[in-house]
Amino acid sequence: MEAQAIFDAVKGRFGDAVVELQGEGFAPPFVVVAPGSVQEIARFLKEDPDLSFDSLMSLSGVDYKDRLAVAYHLHSLKHRHAIGLKAMLPSDTPSLPTVDDVWPAANFQEREAFDLYGIVFTGSKDLRRILLPEDWEGHPLRKDYKYPEFYHGIKV
Repeated sequence: MEAQAIFDAVKGRFGDAVVELQGEGFAPPFVVVAPGSVQEIARFLKEDPDLSFDSLMSLSGVDYKDRLAVAYHLHSLKHRHAIGLKAMLPSDTPSLPTVDDVWPAANFQEREAFDLYGIVFTGSKDLRRILLPEDWEGHPLRKDYKYPEFYHGIKV
């Protein structure tokens, strides 16, 4: 199925929660959605028999300076098509529902986005730092992050 047809199916089901089709001509383009609708749209993309996006290939945080985003790369093994799903978030309170109940592999990737960008995934089964120590301050992949000179007396 082509990206426009996937976008039309999601837009037809979720209306204004679906913002735009972004990056057409790229592989894959992204369906940009409202953050609060991510979980129900993800479930639809996985469970609808015509879409069957059974594989979450990656979940990444993105910092655009003025806002953050979470980008999901999805693939259907059954239909052999792919699409991206993206939610834009405010930098000061980045939060959206977890998809770890839709694709269990999302848990580790959500933890990484939480750890490195400070994005909170509400309803997560296990939202805690995964790469940095629990007492690390800040989120080092954010563009406004200032690296500390020392951590526990060790020069960083």
